[in-house]
This record gives sequence, C-alpha cells and structure tokens, in this order.
Amino acid sequence: MWYLTRSTGIVAAVLAVASLMWGLFFSARNTGTRLKPNWWLALHNWLGGLTLGFIGLHMLVSFLDTDAGLRLIDLFVPSSTVGWAIGWGVVATWLFAIVVLPSMARIRRHLPRKAWHVVHLLAVPAVVLTAVHAYQAGSDSMSLYFTRGLAVLVGLAVYPISIRLLGIAQRRRAATA
Repeated sequence: MWYLTRSTGIVAAVLAVASLMWGLFFSARNTGTRLKPNWWLALHNWLGGLTLGFIGLHMLVSFLDTDAGLRLIDLFVPSSTVGWAIGWGVVATWLFAIVVLPSMARIRRHLPRKAWHVVHLLAVPAVVLTAVHAYQAGSDSMSLYFTRGLAVLVGLAVYPISIRLLGIAQRRRAATA
C-alpha cells in the first residue's frame, strides 16, 4: 500500500504541474499554430480532471493503508491529529476542487469571466501546497531522486508562469506607451 500511496501522489503532482503548464501556455497564446486552441483547452481540462481523479485515488489509498493511520475526517479537514504535513495536502485538495469543478461547462456558463479567472488562479497556490505536502509528508523527501524530481517539477511550473507574467508586463507597457 505504501508504494501505491506514493505513486498515486506522484502521478497527481505531475498531472497538476502539467495542467498548470498547459493552462498558462494556452492563456499566454503561446501554443503555436499547428494545433487548434480548442485542442489545447480540451487537453488542459482533461489534465485537470485527471489530476482531481488521482488526488481522490491518492486519498482513498492513503485511507486504506492501515500503516498511515488516517481517519476519514483527516482526508477532508486539516487537524493537529495528523499535523500540517498532511494538512497542506488537504488544503491543496480543496483548492484543486475549487479550480476544477467550476470549469465544467455547465457551471462555467453561469459564472462571470473575472470570477472564474480569479478562482482559476488558485491553481498556482494549490501546486505550491502540493509540493510542500510532498516534501513534508513524504518518507523519502531527502533522497536524491525526490529532490531532483521536485526541482524539475518546480522548474516546469515556474517557466510558464514567468512567460505569462512577462507577457502581461509587455502588454501593459505597450498600452501605456
């Protein structure tokens, strides 16, 4: 069960970073012209849904792992019983749910664009909290493979964020000039 818990958490983290990257590249109009924008959006939505699915699977396997000692309430409410190492993962889970669920077409149609955008920006702190959760709760957080893998994921997440922020800054400078 330990291996299954770790692997589902790792896959969920990789999917979260991939979804964040695709969303930021798409919103920056940095996806090229070979594939249509609706393909990029569908991929981003699919990755977000998979992320939430693997988070749920990670929670289920963690609950079923008797060595972890998690109660059902510990999966949904951060508490001092299990500590903040697990609590950060709980908060990240709620943030991912808040980001992914309103993005479904039926719900998104009823939300103002600015409100949806503000809610969608919660994906960035959700990914950060996922990294903190993995580092603090992971039993192999000091291993070379883990630290290198985490560094790669952080780099992959920071790159599109910086491209997006640079694009916004350039547009603002151009608008004021």
